[in-house]
Amino acid sequence: MRDPKAPSTPDAPLPTTPWAVVVALSIAATSVSFMQTLVVPIQNHLPELLDSTRSATAWVLTVSLVAAAVTTPISGRLADLWGKRRILLALVALLILGSLIAALSQGLWWLLVGRALQGISMGVIAVGISILGDLPDRKLSVTGIAFVSASLGFGGALGLPLSAWIVQVGDWKTLFWSTAALGVLNLAIVWLTVPHSPGTGRRVDLIGAFGLGVGLSGILIAISQGPVWGWTSPFTVGVVAAGIVVLALWVVFEMRIDEPIVDLRQFSRRPVLLTNLGAVALGFSFFVMEVAYLQILELPAHTEAGLGLTMFDASMALVPASLAMMAAAPVGARITNRYGARVSTCVGAFVGAAGYGVAFVWHDQVWHFILASTVSCVGVAVAYAAIPTLIIAEVPREATGSAVGVNALMRSIGTSSGATVTGMVLASQVVNVDGAEVPVLSAFLTTFAAGAVAALVCVVLVWLSTGPTRRLQNAP
Repeated sequence: MRDPKAPSTPDAPLPTTPWAVVVALSIAATSVSFMQTLVVPIQNHLPELLDSTRSATAWVLTVSLVAAAVTTPISGRLADLWGKRRILLALVALLILGSLIAALSQGLWWLLVGRALQGISMGVIAVGISILGDLPDRKLSVTGIAFVSASLGFGGALGLPLSAWIVQVGDWKTLFWSTAALGVLNLAIVWLTVPHSPGTGRRVDLIGAFGLGVGLSGILIAISQGPVWGWTSPFTVGVVAAGIVVLALWVVFEMRIDEPIVDLRQFSRRPVLLTNLGAVALGFSFFVMEVAYLQILELPAHTEAGLGLTMFDASMALVPASLAMMAAAPVGARITNRYGARVSTCVGAFVGAAGYGVAFVWHDQVWHFILASTVSCVGVAVAYAAIPTLIIAEVPREATGSAVGVNALMRSIGTSSGATVTGMVLASQVVNVDGAEVPVLSAFLTTFAAGAVAALVCVVLVWLSTGPTRRLQNAP
Protein backbone atom coordinates (compact mmCIF):
# COMPACT_ATOMS: atom_id res chain seq x y z
CA MET A 1 0.00 0.00 0.00
CA ARG A 2 1.32 3.42 -0.98
CA ASP A 3 2.47 5.73 1.81
CA PRO A 4 0.04 8.70 1.85
CA LYS A 5 2.89 10.98 2.92
CA ALA A 6 5.03 10.06 -0.05
CA PRO A 7 5.33 12.75 -2.72
CA SER A 8 3.04 12.31 -5.69
CA THR A 9 4.51 11.58 -9.09
CA PRO A 10 3.59 13.46 -12.26
CA ASP A 11 1.66 10.39 -13.44
CA ALA A 12 -0.46 10.07 -10.30
CA PRO A 13 -4.17 10.84 -10.75
CA LEU A 14 -5.40 13.98 -9.08
CA PRO A 15 -8.04 13.63 -6.35
CA THR A 16 -11.17 14.73 -8.17
CA THR A 17 -14.73 13.72 -8.97
CA PRO A 18 -16.01 12.73 -12.43
CA TRP A 19 -18.52 15.59 -12.46
CA ALA A 20 -15.70 18.07 -11.81
CA VAL A 21 -13.97 16.70 -14.91
CA VAL A 22 -17.16 17.18 -16.95
CA VAL A 23 -17.54 20.78 -15.78
CA ALA A 24 -13.87 21.60 -16.37
CA LEU A 25 -13.87 20.20 -19.89
CA SER A 26 -17.17 21.92 -20.74
CA ILE A 27 -15.74 25.29 -19.65
CA ALA A 28 -12.58 24.70 -21.69
CA ALA A 29 -14.56 23.72 -24.79
CA THR A 30 -16.79 26.79 -24.46
CA SER A 31 -13.73 29.03 -24.13
CA VAL A 32 -12.02 27.81 -27.30
CA SER A 33 -15.32 27.94 -29.22
CA PHE A 34 -15.74 31.55 -28.13
CA MET A 35 -12.22 32.23 -29.38
CA GLN A 36 -13.09 31.06 -32.90
CA THR A 37 -15.85 33.65 -33.43
CA LEU A 38 -14.48 36.61 -31.50
CA VAL A 39 -13.13 38.37 -34.62
CA VAL A 40 -16.37 38.09 -36.62
CA PRO A 41 -17.81 41.44 -35.38
CA ILE A 42 -14.65 43.32 -36.42
CA GLN A 43 -13.96 41.44 -39.67
CA ASN A 44 -15.22 44.29 -41.86
CA HIS A 45 -13.18 46.86 -39.89
CA LEU A 46 -9.86 44.98 -39.94
CA PRO A 47 -8.58 46.54 -43.22
CA GLU A 48 -8.79 49.97 -41.59
CA LEU A 49 -7.50 48.82 -38.19
CA LEU A 50 -4.52 46.98 -39.69
CA ASP A 51 -3.92 49.26 -42.69
CA SER A 52 -4.17 46.32 -45.08
CA THR A 53 -6.33 44.96 -47.87
CA ARG A 54 -9.60 43.10 -47.33
CA SER A 55 -8.26 39.95 -48.97
CA ALA A 56 -5.26 39.95 -46.60
CA THR A 57 -7.28 40.57 -43.43
CA ALA A 58 -9.68 37.76 -44.37
CA TRP A 59 -6.88 35.45 -43.20
CA VAL A 60 -7.46 36.56 -39.59
CA LEU A 61 -10.51 34.29 -39.53
CA THR A 62 -9.32 31.74 -42.09
CA VAL A 63 -5.97 30.95 -40.46
CA SER A 64 -7.54 29.87 -37.16
CA LEU A 65 -10.13 27.69 -38.91
CA VAL A 66 -7.51 25.97 -41.05
CA ALA A 67 -5.11 25.54 -38.12
CA ALA A 68 -7.89 23.98 -36.05
CA ALA A 69 -8.95 21.56 -38.79
CA VAL A 70 -5.40 20.48 -39.65
CA THR A 71 -4.04 20.02 -36.13
CA THR A 72 -7.06 18.55 -34.30
CA PRO A 73 -6.56 14.95 -35.53
CA ILE A 74 -2.83 15.28 -34.78
CA SER A 75 -3.61 16.55 -31.27
CA GLY A 76 -5.92 13.58 -30.73
CA ARG A 77 -3.23 11.14 -31.81
CA LEU A 78 -0.61 12.79 -29.58
CA ALA A 79 -3.07 12.52 -26.68
CA ASP A 80 -3.26 8.76 -27.24
CA LEU A 81 0.54 8.50 -27.38
CA TRP A 82 1.67 10.93 -24.68
CA GLY A 83 -1.30 11.18 -22.32
CA LYS A 84 -4.53 13.14 -22.71
CA ARG A 85 -4.14 15.46 -19.71
CA ARG A 86 -0.64 16.45 -20.83
CA ILE A 87 -1.79 17.34 -24.36
CA LEU A 88 -4.87 19.12 -23.00
CA LEU A 89 -2.69 21.38 -20.84
CA ALA A 90 -0.38 22.05 -23.80
CA LEU A 91 -3.34 23.08 -25.98
CA VAL A 92 -4.65 25.48 -23.34
CA ALA A 93 -1.15 26.93 -23.03
CA LEU A 94 -1.16 27.55 -26.80
CA LEU A 95 -4.47 29.40 -26.40
CA ILE A 96 -2.84 31.70 -23.85
CA LEU A 97 0.30 32.21 -25.96
CA GLY A 98 -1.67 32.89 -29.13
CA SER A 99 -3.95 35.34 -27.33
CA LEU A 100 -1.00 37.27 -25.90
CA ILE A 101 0.74 37.46 -29.29
CA ALA A 102 -2.49 38.72 -30.92
CA ALA A 103 -3.13 41.24 -28.12
CA LEU A 104 0.41 42.66 -28.37
CA SER A 105 0.65 42.52 -32.18
CA GLN A 106 1.33 45.73 -34.09
CA GLY A 107 0.59 44.45 -37.57
CA LEU A 108 -1.17 41.78 -39.59
CA TRP A 109 1.54 39.11 -39.59
CA TRP A 110 1.94 38.80 -35.84
CA LEU A 111 -1.84 38.83 -35.49
CA LEU A 112 -2.00 35.88 -37.90
CA VAL A 113 0.61 34.00 -35.85
CA GLY A 114 -1.47 34.52 -32.71
CA ARG A 115 -4.68 33.45 -34.43
CA ALA A 116 -3.01 30.30 -35.79
CA LEU A 117 -1.90 29.30 -32.29
CA GLN A 118 -5.41 30.00 -31.03
CA GLY A 119 -6.79 27.76 -33.78
CA ILE A 120 -4.53 24.89 -32.72
CA SER A 121 -6.08 25.09 -29.25
CA MET A 122 -9.41 23.91 -30.73
CA GLY A 123 -8.03 20.41 -30.21
CA VAL A 124 -9.18 20.88 -26.61
CA ILE A 125 -12.67 19.76 -27.65
CA ALA A 126 -11.58 16.48 -29.27
CA VAL A 127 -9.14 15.60 -26.48
CA GLY A 128 -11.76 16.49 -23.86
CA ILE A 129 -14.34 14.22 -25.51
CA SER A 130 -11.85 11.35 -25.60
CA ILE A 131 -11.14 11.84 -21.87
CA LEU A 132 -14.86 11.67 -21.12
CA GLY A 133 -15.16 8.57 -23.30
CA ASP A 134 -12.78 6.79 -20.91
CA LEU A 135 -14.97 7.40 -17.83
CA PRO A 136 -16.15 4.06 -16.39
CA ASP A 137 -19.67 5.39 -15.72
CA ARG A 138 -21.42 5.02 -19.08
CA LYS A 139 -24.26 7.46 -18.35
CA LEU A 140 -21.92 10.13 -17.03
CA SER A 141 -19.63 9.61 -20.01
CA VAL A 142 -22.48 10.14 -22.47
CA THR A 143 -23.75 13.17 -20.54
CA GLY A 144 -20.30 14.74 -20.39
CA ILE A 145 -19.73 14.22 -24.11
CA ALA A 146 -23.13 15.83 -24.74
CA PHE A 147 -22.21 18.96 -22.79
CA VAL A 148 -18.78 19.32 -24.39
CA SER A 149 -20.20 18.77 -27.88
CA ALA A 150 -22.98 21.31 -27.30
CA SER A 151 -20.47 23.86 -26.03
CA LEU A 152 -18.99 23.98 -29.53
CA GLY A 153 -22.10 25.76 -30.80
CA PHE A 154 -22.90 27.46 -27.51
CA GLY A 155 -19.50 29.14 -27.16
CA GLY A 156 -19.40 30.16 -30.80
CA ALA A 157 -22.91 31.66 -30.84
CA LEU A 158 -22.52 33.37 -27.47
CA GLY A 159 -19.18 34.79 -28.57
CA LEU A 160 -20.76 36.91 -31.31
CA PRO A 161 -22.75 39.34 -29.13
CA LEU A 162 -20.11 39.35 -26.39
CA SER A 163 -17.42 40.23 -28.93
CA ALA A 164 -19.60 42.93 -30.47
CA TRP A 165 -20.22 44.43 -27.03
CA ILE A 166 -16.53 44.35 -26.09
CA VAL A 167 -15.63 46.17 -29.30
CA GLN A 168 -18.32 48.80 -28.70
CA VAL A 169 -17.18 49.66 -25.16
CA GLY A 170 -13.40 49.25 -25.50
CA ASP A 171 -10.37 48.67 -27.69
CA TRP A 172 -10.58 45.74 -30.14
CA LYS A 173 -7.42 44.20 -28.66
CA THR A 174 -9.50 43.60 -25.52
CA LEU A 175 -10.91 40.58 -27.37
CA PHE A 176 -7.56 38.84 -27.18
CA TRP A 177 -6.81 39.90 -23.61
CA SER A 178 -10.16 38.31 -22.66
CA THR A 179 -9.25 34.97 -24.27
CA ALA A 180 -5.84 35.08 -22.58
CA ALA A 181 -7.59 35.48 -19.22
CA LEU A 182 -9.94 32.62 -20.08
CA GLY A 183 -6.93 30.51 -20.99
CA VAL A 184 -5.27 31.10 -17.62
CA LEU A 185 -8.51 30.21 -15.85
CA ASN A 186 -8.84 27.01 -17.89
CA LEU A 187 -5.23 26.05 -17.29
CA ALA A 188 -5.82 26.19 -13.55
CA ILE A 189 -9.13 24.31 -13.72
CA VAL A 190 -7.76 21.55 -15.94
CA TRP A 191 -4.64 21.18 -13.79
CA LEU A 192 -6.73 20.79 -10.63
CA THR A 193 -9.52 18.55 -11.91
CA VAL A 194 -8.52 16.40 -14.88
CA PRO A 195 -6.67 13.23 -13.84
CA HIS A 196 -3.62 11.88 -15.62
CA SER A 197 -4.21 9.35 -18.37
CA PRO A 198 -1.17 7.35 -19.48
CA GLY A 199 -0.28 7.24 -23.14
CA THR A 200 0.77 4.23 -25.15
CA GLY A 201 4.35 5.48 -25.41
CA ARG A 202 4.61 4.58 -29.09
CA ARG A 203 6.56 6.67 -31.56
CA VAL A 204 5.04 9.63 -33.36
CA ASP A 205 4.58 9.40 -37.12
CA LEU A 206 6.17 12.77 -37.92
CA ILE A 207 6.15 12.26 -41.68
CA GLY A 208 2.47 11.32 -41.59
CA ALA A 209 1.62 14.35 -39.43
CA PHE A 210 3.47 16.67 -41.83
CA GLY A 211 1.84 15.15 -44.91
CA LEU A 212 -1.63 15.36 -43.38
CA GLY A 213 -1.07 18.99 -42.41
CA VAL A 214 0.21 20.05 -45.83
CA GLY A 215 -2.48 18.19 -47.79
CA LEU A 216 -5.39 19.39 -45.68
CA SER A 217 -4.05 22.94 -45.62
CA GLY A 218 -4.03 23.09 -49.40
CA ILE A 219 -7.63 21.95 -49.73
CA LEU A 220 -9.06 23.96 -46.82
CA ILE A 221 -7.22 27.15 -47.78
CA ALA A 222 -8.60 26.87 -51.31
CA ILE A 223 -12.13 26.33 -49.97
CA SER A 224 -11.83 29.34 -47.65
CA GLN A 225 -10.11 31.70 -50.09
CA GLY A 226 -11.80 30.57 -53.29
CA PRO A 227 -14.33 33.44 -53.24
CA VAL A 228 -11.43 35.92 -52.89
CA TRP A 229 -9.00 34.39 -55.39
CA GLY A 230 -11.65 33.18 -57.84
CA TRP A 231 -12.65 29.54 -58.13
CA THR A 232 -11.13 29.09 -61.57
CA SER A 233 -7.97 31.12 -60.96
CA PRO A 234 -4.67 29.24 -61.53
CA PHE A 235 -3.70 29.85 -57.90
CA THR A 236 -6.88 28.26 -56.47
CA VAL A 237 -6.72 25.30 -58.84
CA GLY A 238 -3.02 24.84 -58.13
CA VAL A 239 -3.44 24.89 -54.35
CA VAL A 240 -6.29 22.35 -54.51
CA ALA A 241 -4.36 20.09 -56.88
CA ALA A 242 -1.25 20.23 -54.68
CA GLY A 243 -3.32 19.37 -51.61
CA ILE A 244 -4.96 16.40 -53.34
CA VAL A 245 -1.62 15.06 -54.59
CA VAL A 246 -0.03 15.35 -51.14
CA LEU A 247 -3.00 13.61 -49.52
CA ALA A 248 -2.88 10.80 -52.09
CA LEU A 249 0.81 10.22 -51.32
CA TRP A 250 0.00 10.47 -47.61
CA VAL A 251 -2.61 7.70 -47.89
CA VAL A 252 -0.10 5.39 -49.61
CA PHE A 253 2.49 6.10 -46.92
CA GLU A 254 0.08 5.65 -44.01
CA MET A 255 -1.11 2.29 -45.31
CA ARG A 256 2.45 0.95 -45.35
CA ILE A 257 3.62 1.76 -41.82
CA ASP A 258 2.80 0.04 -38.54
CA GLU A 259 2.04 3.12 -36.39
CA PRO A 260 0.43 5.77 -38.61
CA ILE A 261 -0.72 9.17 -37.38
CA VAL A 262 -4.22 8.14 -38.59
CA ASP A 263 -5.14 4.46 -38.82
CA LEU A 264 -6.93 4.49 -42.16
CA ARG A 265 -7.86 0.82 -41.87
CA GLN A 266 -9.80 1.57 -38.70
CA PHE A 267 -11.53 4.63 -40.18
CA SER A 268 -12.49 2.89 -43.41
CA ARG A 269 -14.78 0.50 -41.55
CA ARG A 270 -18.43 1.06 -42.43
CA PRO A 271 -19.70 2.31 -39.02
CA VAL A 272 -16.85 4.80 -38.57
CA LEU A 273 -16.76 5.92 -42.20
CA LEU A 274 -20.50 6.59 -42.53
CA THR A 275 -20.66 8.30 -39.14
CA ASN A 276 -17.80 10.62 -40.11
CA LEU A 277 -19.48 11.40 -43.42
CA GLY A 278 -22.64 12.16 -41.44
CA ALA A 279 -20.59 14.59 -39.34
CA VAL A 280 -19.51 16.37 -42.54
CA ALA A 281 -23.15 16.75 -43.59
CA LEU A 282 -24.25 17.96 -40.15
CA GLY A 283 -21.40 20.48 -39.96
CA PHE A 284 -22.41 21.78 -43.38
CA SER A 285 -26.01 22.16 -42.23
CA PHE A 286 -25.08 23.95 -39.00
CA PHE A 287 -22.88 26.59 -40.64
CA VAL A 288 -25.41 27.40 -43.37
CA MET A 289 -27.59 28.73 -40.58
CA GLU A 290 -24.71 30.66 -38.96
CA VAL A 291 -23.93 32.49 -42.20
CA ALA A 292 -27.36 32.95 -43.80
CA TYR A 293 -29.36 33.93 -40.73
CA LEU A 294 -26.90 36.63 -39.67
CA GLN A 295 -26.88 38.13 -43.15
CA ILE A 296 -30.64 38.26 -43.53
CA LEU A 297 -31.02 39.79 -40.07
CA GLU A 298 -28.44 42.51 -40.81
CA LEU A 299 -29.45 43.47 -44.36
CA PRO A 300 -31.27 46.86 -44.57
CA ALA A 301 -34.99 46.61 -43.98
CA HIS A 302 -35.83 48.19 -47.35
CA THR A 303 -34.24 45.27 -49.22
CA GLU A 304 -36.29 42.26 -50.29
CA ALA A 305 -35.02 39.93 -47.55
CA GLY A 306 -33.39 42.18 -44.93
CA LEU A 307 -34.66 42.85 -41.41
CA GLY A 308 -32.39 45.82 -40.62
CA LEU A 309 -30.71 44.79 -37.36
CA THR A 310 -27.29 45.90 -36.19
CA MET A 311 -24.51 43.33 -35.81
CA PHE A 312 -25.00 43.32 -32.05
CA ASP A 313 -28.80 42.95 -32.27
CA ALA A 314 -28.52 40.23 -34.92
CA SER A 315 -26.07 38.34 -32.72
CA MET A 316 -28.40 38.70 -29.74
CA ALA A 317 -31.22 37.25 -31.83
CA LEU A 318 -29.22 34.02 -32.06
CA VAL A 319 -28.43 33.83 -28.33
CA PRO A 320 -31.65 31.88 -27.52
CA ALA A 321 -30.48 29.22 -29.96
CA SER A 322 -27.10 28.94 -28.22
CA LEU A 323 -28.78 28.66 -24.82
CA ALA A 324 -31.10 26.02 -26.24
CA MET A 325 -28.08 23.98 -27.33
CA MET A 326 -26.83 23.69 -23.75
CA ALA A 327 -30.34 22.95 -22.49
CA ALA A 328 -30.70 20.20 -25.10
CA ALA A 329 -27.42 18.51 -24.15
CA PRO A 330 -28.79 16.49 -21.19
CA VAL A 331 -31.89 15.64 -23.24
CA GLY A 332 -29.65 14.26 -25.97
CA ALA A 333 -27.69 12.28 -23.38
CA ARG A 334 -30.91 10.79 -22.02
CA ILE A 335 -32.05 9.77 -25.51
CA THR A 336 -28.64 8.21 -26.17
CA ASN A 337 -28.64 6.28 -22.90
CA ARG A 338 -32.14 4.96 -23.48
CA TYR A 339 -32.36 4.37 -27.24
CA GLY A 340 -28.74 4.42 -28.43
CA ALA A 341 -26.46 6.97 -30.05
CA ARG A 342 -27.57 6.12 -33.59
CA VAL A 343 -31.22 6.90 -32.86
CA SER A 344 -30.22 10.06 -30.98
CA THR A 345 -28.12 11.32 -33.89
CA CYS A 346 -30.86 10.68 -36.44
CA VAL A 347 -33.54 12.35 -34.31
CA GLY A 348 -31.33 15.36 -33.71
CA ALA A 349 -30.41 15.79 -37.39
CA PHE A 350 -34.07 15.47 -38.38
CA VAL A 351 -35.05 18.21 -35.90
CA GLY A 352 -32.21 20.33 -37.31
CA ALA A 353 -33.74 19.96 -40.78
CA ALA A 354 -37.15 20.92 -39.39
CA GLY A 355 -35.69 24.22 -38.17
CA TYR A 356 -34.81 25.11 -41.75
CA GLY A 357 -38.36 24.21 -42.70
CA VAL A 358 -39.58 26.89 -40.29
CA ALA A 359 -37.30 29.51 -41.89
CA PHE A 360 -38.32 28.42 -45.39
CA VAL A 361 -42.00 29.05 -44.63
CA TRP A 362 -41.70 32.05 -42.28
CA HIS A 363 -38.89 34.54 -42.84
CA ASP A 364 -40.21 38.11 -42.61
CA GLN A 365 -39.98 38.72 -38.85
CA VAL A 366 -37.06 38.57 -36.42
CA TRP A 367 -38.88 36.09 -34.20
CA HIS A 368 -39.20 33.71 -37.15
CA PHE A 369 -35.42 33.33 -37.20
CA ILE A 370 -35.20 33.11 -33.43
CA LEU A 371 -37.64 30.20 -33.59
CA ALA A 372 -36.00 28.56 -36.61
CA SER A 373 -32.46 28.83 -35.21
CA THR A 374 -33.58 27.53 -31.82
CA VAL A 375 -35.24 24.47 -33.34
CA SER A 376 -32.23 23.74 -35.54
CA CYS A 377 -29.73 24.23 -32.71
CA VAL A 378 -31.66 21.91 -30.41
CA GLY A 379 -31.45 19.24 -33.09
CA VAL A 380 -27.79 19.88 -33.83
CA ALA A 381 -26.96 19.74 -30.11
CA VAL A 382 -28.62 16.34 -29.75
CA ALA A 383 -26.85 14.99 -32.85
CA TYR A 384 -23.46 16.50 -31.99
CA ALA A 385 -23.73 14.97 -28.53
CA ALA A 386 -24.28 11.47 -29.91
CA ILE A 387 -21.84 11.32 -32.84
CA PRO A 388 -18.64 11.13 -30.69
CA THR A 389 -20.26 8.36 -28.66
CA LEU A 390 -20.83 6.40 -31.89
CA ILE A 391 -17.19 6.87 -32.88
CA ILE A 392 -15.75 5.99 -29.46
CA ALA A 393 -17.88 2.83 -29.37
CA GLU A 394 -16.24 1.55 -32.56
CA VAL A 395 -12.52 2.04 -31.85
CA PRO A 396 -10.07 0.58 -29.32
CA ARG A 397 -9.67 2.54 -26.09
CA GLU A 398 -6.08 3.47 -26.93
CA ALA A 399 -7.25 5.14 -30.17
CA THR A 400 -10.13 7.29 -28.90
CA GLY A 401 -8.18 10.55 -29.06
CA SER A 402 -7.24 10.01 -32.69
CA ALA A 403 -10.74 8.85 -33.60
CA VAL A 404 -12.47 11.85 -32.04
CA GLY A 405 -9.87 14.15 -33.62
CA VAL A 406 -10.60 12.80 -37.09
CA ASN A 407 -14.33 13.17 -36.43
CA ALA A 408 -13.75 16.81 -35.45
CA LEU A 409 -11.83 17.26 -38.71
CA MET A 410 -14.80 15.91 -40.66
CA ARG A 411 -17.08 18.36 -38.90
CA SER A 412 -14.66 21.20 -39.72
CA ILE A 413 -14.66 20.22 -43.38
CA GLY A 414 -18.45 20.37 -43.27
CA THR A 415 -18.57 23.80 -41.64
CA SER A 416 -15.98 25.23 -44.05
CA SER A 417 -17.90 23.84 -47.01
CA GLY A 418 -21.18 25.12 -45.61
CA ALA A 419 -19.84 28.64 -45.22
CA THR A 420 -18.31 28.61 -48.70
CA VAL A 421 -21.34 27.19 -50.50
CA THR A 422 -23.68 29.58 -48.69
CA GLY A 423 -21.51 32.52 -49.66
CA MET A 424 -21.43 31.38 -53.28
CA VAL A 425 -25.20 30.96 -53.47
CA LEU A 426 -25.87 34.35 -51.89
CA ALA A 427 -23.31 36.03 -54.16
CA SER A 428 -24.80 34.45 -57.29
CA GLN A 429 -28.31 35.92 -56.85
CA VAL A 430 -28.04 39.64 -56.08
CA VAL A 431 -29.66 42.94 -56.94
CA ASN A 432 -28.26 46.46 -56.74
CA VAL A 433 -29.63 48.46 -53.82
CA ASP A 434 -28.24 51.93 -53.08
CA GLY A 435 -25.12 51.12 -55.07
CA ALA A 436 -24.42 47.83 -53.30
CA GLU A 437 -25.16 44.25 -54.33
CA VAL A 438 -27.41 42.42 -51.85
CA PRO A 439 -28.78 38.86 -52.06
CA VAL A 440 -32.39 38.35 -53.08
CA LEU A 441 -34.85 36.34 -51.01
CA SER A 442 -34.74 33.34 -53.34
CA ALA A 443 -30.99 33.00 -52.65
CA PHE A 444 -31.63 32.71 -48.93
CA LEU A 445 -34.42 30.19 -49.51
CA THR A 446 -31.99 28.11 -51.58
CA THR A 447 -29.51 28.04 -48.69
CA PHE A 448 -32.26 27.05 -46.23
CA ALA A 449 -33.17 24.14 -48.51
CA ALA A 450 -29.49 23.14 -48.75
CA GLY A 451 -29.16 23.17 -44.96
CA ALA A 452 -32.24 20.97 -44.57
CA VAL A 453 -31.06 18.51 -47.23
CA ALA A 454 -27.61 18.25 -45.60
CA ALA A 455 -29.19 17.45 -42.22
CA LEU A 456 -31.35 14.75 -43.83
CA VAL A 457 -28.27 13.30 -45.55
CA CYS A 458 -26.75 13.00 -42.08
CA VAL A 459 -29.85 11.05 -40.97
CA VAL A 460 -29.49 8.59 -43.85
CA LEU A 461 -25.73 8.08 -43.45
CA VAL A 462 -25.82 7.53 -39.70
CA TRP A 463 -28.85 5.24 -39.92
CA LEU A 464 -26.95 3.07 -42.39
CA SER A 465 -23.90 2.86 -40.10
CA THR A 466 -25.17 -0.30 -38.47
CA GLY A 467 -22.06 -1.38 -36.59
CA PRO A 468 -21.96 -2.99 -33.14
CA THR A 469 -21.30 -0.59 -30.26
CA ARG A 470 -18.65 -2.71 -28.60
CA ARG A 471 -17.26 -0.16 -26.16
CA LEU A 472 -20.64 0.88 -24.73
CA GLN A 473 -22.01 -2.63 -24.54
CA ASN A 474 -19.04 -3.76 -22.50
CA ALA A 475 -18.84 -0.67 -20.30
CA PRO A 476 -19.72 -1.13 -16.62
